[in-house]
Amino acid sequence: MSSENPSSNNTAPTTTLIHRPRRLRRTATLRRMVQETTLSVDDLIYPMFVMEGEGQKMEITSMPGCYRYTLDLLLQEIAEVSRLGVGAVALFPVISEIKKDDMGSESYNSEGLVQQTVKAIKQAIPNILVITDVALDPFTTHGHDGIVDENGVILNDPTVEVLVKMAVSQAAAGVDMVAPSDMMDGRVGAIRKALDAEGYIDVRILAYSAKYASAYYGPFRDALDSAPKFGDKKTYQMDPANTREAIKEVALDIAEGADIVMVKPAVAYLDIICQVKNNTQLPVAAYNVSGEYAMIKAAAQMGWIDEKKVILETLTSMKRAGADLILTYFAKEVALILANS
Repeated sequence: MSSENPSSNNTAPTTTLIHRPRRLRRTATLRRMVQETTLSVDDLIYPMFVMEGEGQKMEITSMPGCYRYTLDLLLQEIAEVSRLGVGAVALFPVISEIKKDDMGSESYNSEGLVQQTVKAIKQAIPNILVITDVALDPFTTHGHDGIVDENGVILNDPTVEVLVKMAVSQAAAGVDMVAPSDMMDGRVGAIRKALDAEGYIDVRILAYSAKYASAYYGPFRDALDSAPKFGDKKTYQMDPANTREAIKEVALDIAEGADIVMVKPAVAYLDIICQVKNNTQLPVAAYNVSGEYAMIKAAAQMGWIDEKKVILETLTSMKRAGADLILTYFAKEVALILANS
């Protein structure tokens, strides 16, 4: 009678495989090689504020490092950021009170501030992509993005008629891309139809497709002196609690002829950026808005954060969420950081 010898058992000893993801974090070279998301100067669009006059550069108190420029100094700043590799600027005008009215009629003045600025930029720095805002709030006495009736109601279709005139006048000035930011229904389709009819078939539309009624816009309204004089913008900008509505708005803008769709704001809406990216084949832009900018600047001034690292991390999060393009007031700073890294 033989006994079984345990040592002759052919079963291999059981081992526990230890996963070691840290192997790929060991060196800076390895980390760069496996990095999933890259922030580039080519991703950036620089929002800029232009005002009337000459030889003036006024810092915006609630946006340290951002300025209102007269056209002569604006051209110098654009030339500098262009040399740094920033390929696009988005213009926002500071309109004097005497030129504002209830209908925003200055918005489509062929000799208006925006139109003159576009012509000057395209003549001086032809390679820079110029994007213009299409909305009435900088041009109206009441500060709303649309025409208001006697009961304080924002009128959709009459507003769209003015927005169309505004977009066509900007196209005539030589703009590369118009960006309707008003959130009126049907405005993308109406603008596309009018641009095509006037022969501006190559003027692109960057649609503010999912623009939320956000509390993050305060410093921007300081910059333009365009805060609404009554009420709020909740009847046309989106409820911050809604996701499905953003997908619907994006789909409508695409159907109407948008070339690029945008989510605004960005930091608190990374989930929306991701969902929009997953539901469209168009490029997706994110707007890193004034309140987001101001919070980083304020914390940095207090010495609470490493400003450069937080800027890069914040913008990278937008790319990671799915943004192809980022409108950011940090564009020049980021270009300098990347150039020196």
